[in-house]
Amino acid sequence: MTTELFSYSPITERPTINWPDGKRVAFYLGLNVEHFLPDRPSTSIWPSTLVPDALNHGWRDYGARVGIWRITEILDRHGIRASVLLNSMVAEHNPQIIEAGLERDWPWLARGSTNSILHTGLDRAEEQQVLSNIIDTIESSTGKKPQGWMGPGLSETHHTAELLAELGLGYVLDWTNDDQPYPLTVPGMFSLPYTVELNDLILFPRGLTGPDFLQMVKDQHEVLSKDSQTSGRVMALALHPFVIGQPFRAKYLDLALEYLAAQPDVWLTTSDEIYQHYRQSPTPGTLKAAHNISTQRSAGWTK
Repeated sequence: MTTELFSYSPITERPTINWPDGKRVAFYLGLNVEHFLPDRPSTSIWPSTLVPDALNHGWRDYGARVGIWRITEILDRHGIRASVLLNSMVAEHNPQIIEAGLERDWPWLARGSTNSILHTGLDRAEEQQVLSNIIDTIESSTGKKPQGWMGPGLSETHHTAELLAELGLGYVLDWTNDDQPYPLTVPGMFSLPYTVELNDLILFPRGLTGPDFLQMVKDQHEVLSKDSQTSGRVMALALHPFVIGQPFRAKYLDLALEYLAAQPDVWLTTSDEIYQHYRQSPTPGTLKAAHNISTQRSAGWTK
């Protein structure tokens, strides 16, 4: 794939990343807090044109009613703050979730308005208005302007990063192509690692079990820890309350986080803190010089 949003940068040819306190693996938990429109296909357990669609909507709604509260207890037990990927409609429909997150100082990332509508098919002016409304809603309900973005279904347009920068955001999670943060060609914008691999919504429908999940978390850390002997790495865990929040799976999330919290090389952090640390380090400036070459070659990437 060729895109002007970023250029090729082998992980073997970059300046060293150093995380705080000598930690080597920066771990964050991306908690997808979503709102789904009734009777509209989206993340379906079974293809359906039923109206009302009790099968699919009820499955997803379990996350907001039950699953997230089970996950919150587990996070509290291990002293981990969620990085919340928030549909702005949650502020209206599930205000108790916002309140719980505020009590725990969770950071909020913009995640679109609802996961029933992908962030695509918008011209620049339409997208600017949509993004502005989403960000304003989240800031109004949480008291904090989001610093990061991940689109519903990891969707963007060619203008998304540029518009987010204009609106004061600093990073995106949509490009899951790295184990380290890196600067985009949009000035002031960065990409942070997210995962569609260590992701409950991808793993469990494929038939993996709770013990499989626990082992994958351990294996992911083990390999990243070895890789990070030369430069820091990021370990992301992507979770959805209606999936991992099921009782027979939550048990293994508890064990996985217990394992990570006990590792001396792991920085238990948030995506916002990773972004801030990386942005303020000398590394981004060094990399920008290389990325500016591709930017200059394609002068007019904002058009």
